[in-house]
Amino acid sequence: MKPVACLLGFAPVFLGMIALAPSAEDPFESVEAFAWRPPEQPDQPYLPPPYPRRTSPPPSPEFLRVGSYQSVQVNVDANGQNIVGDAANEPTIAVDPNDHNRIVIGWRQFDTINSNFRQAGWAYSHDHGRHWTFAGVIEPGVFRSDPVLDVDTDGNFYFDSLTSSGGSYWCHVFKSTDGGVTWHPGVYAYGGDKEWMIVDRTNSTGRNHIYSCWSPSYSSVPGTSFTRSIDRGASFQYPIAVTGNPYWGTMAVDREGALYLCGTIGSQFRVAKSTNARNPAVTPTWDFSVTVSLGGSLIYGGSPNPGGLMGQAWIATGPRPDGGGPDYVYLLCSVDPPGSDPLDVRFARSVDGGLTWSPSIRINDDPPETNAWQWFGTMSVAPNGRIDVIWNDTRDQPSYRWSRVYYSYSTDGGLTWSANVPLTPAWDSLIGWPQQNKIGDYYHMRSDNVGADLAYAATFNGEQDVYYLRIGDYDCNNNGIGDSTDISSGASSDLNGNSIPDECEGLGDLNCDESTNAFDIDPFVLALTDPDAYQNAYPGCRLSRADINGDGQVNAFDIDPFVTLLTWAD
Repeated sequence: MKPVACLLGFAPVFLGMIALAPSAEDPFESVEAFAWRPPEQPDQPYLPPPYPRRTSPPPSPEFLRVGSYQSVQVNVDANGQNIVGDAANEPTIAVDPNDHNRIVIGWRQFDTINSNFRQAGWAYSHDHGRHWTFAGVIEPGVFRSDPVLDVDTDGNFYFDSLTSSGGSYWCHVFKSTDGGVTWHPGVYAYGGDKEWMIVDRTNSTGRNHIYSCWSPSYSSVPGTSFTRSIDRGASFQYPIAVTGNPYWGTMAVDREGALYLCGTIGSQFRVAKSTNARNPAVTPTWDFSVTVSLGGSLIYGGSPNPGGLMGQAWIATGPRPDGGGPDYVYLLCSVDPPGSDPLDVRFARSVDGGLTWSPSIRINDDPPETNAWQWFGTMSVAPNGRIDVIWNDTRDQPSYRWSRVYYSYSTDGGLTWSANVPLTPAWDSLIGWPQQNKIGDYYHMRSDNVGADLAYAATFNGEQDVYYLRIGDYDCNNNGIGDSTDISSGASSDLNGNSIPDECEGLGDLNCDESTNAFDIDPFVLALTDPDAYQNAYPGCRLSRADINGDGQVNAFDIDPFVTLLTWAD
């Protein structure tokens, strides 16, 4: 029997829900049936966590390694230990386009699983995800959900976050100018339930515009679901409606600055396009809004994630494989196909700017009779056009409650796909619930020309935690060549033997004299003690502040190791 879930083929009105007991015997027995997804709202009070917090070692690197794929737990304390009794899920990720070492991950933070009150948790890494600093929550004690991160062309990070009170819904966008270490006060951004955000990093007139969309059913301004900022998050314009009212989706900007917005509209999907959202002098309008079939429906509530979406809709753009013409547009979602197979990851593409779409194809390569769940399908596209897709998969597990993250990619515009490969150990999605029976509604991934950075949630500790995974080699200097190749070829040095090119650790030309030598010591000292003075003294030079002595901090204690390395290099 096919599992019963919310097949979204009706008007978006919340009618309540019916909770059914899960069956441990039959993975295809109904777990929950919802007439509509309940909106994000506080329905339990904030409970402070016990003090002091208990900790435990995180999963070992050996346990988290699958082949060449190494996951790292993100929500750890200052000593790198797992925090017992909390929960973290629904992660989002952003990577500084100028310095790939600088990554920020946000998530829904539950300080204790005894309450479903959540806050905006985040962590940052300045060594490309190898180590993480969990700095806490953006606004302690304030209800926040649906986190979304992005970054502008100058490396400023933005955190879009939903809050709710008394049946009203709105968002704030927070900005960080120091690599995610601290955040400015939030700016009111209208918004509503299930918002999404994207920053335009093209060279069009929309460069550094911030776009945000959300579900029109639960909006701060009834009947609207889209806004933008044309001043890097200092303010957001009065919202407008999106033609066709898609919801539970994402956005993309092509290389010309055209904006695409996708979502579900019941049993099918809808894509809207605006070519003038990039024009700051006009109110955006929608060129068209078209219906797209992905061979199934987006569903809410299913055996592996009974209280959440089984994956939101993703849209992305990328250059054509032949390098000519306008970008292709891609659409992907985990959907419920006809027949007994509960969920597949399906994909379609448009070669004419989103106006018409190809028939959808199935990316997961397990036989349909496996009846496996491929949920939380997530897509991103690299600047060179490679399409990366990951999802949770139950195909090789004894029960629907056990999943592994799987991966596939395409280098020919989505015509053919690589064999599916597992990236993580298996984990149980039905444990660690913080008074709500789900692990969120989505994962998030960012691609570059060498690989991809993934933020996902799992229960390797027996509770919900957030993990980072680099898919492929690192590319810290953003030259399109893997770090290991740069080092082995001699194009980059690695004086401290940590497999990170020295220019990515503040060991480069810090005074812009086109040489790495002892004259770089004073600029490094200045950067550690007064970063603003460094930028003023050496305009155009960029310092990737690094933990050179490996003590987990970037501070003056790194000066002596830096002097030693430069002396050795000379």
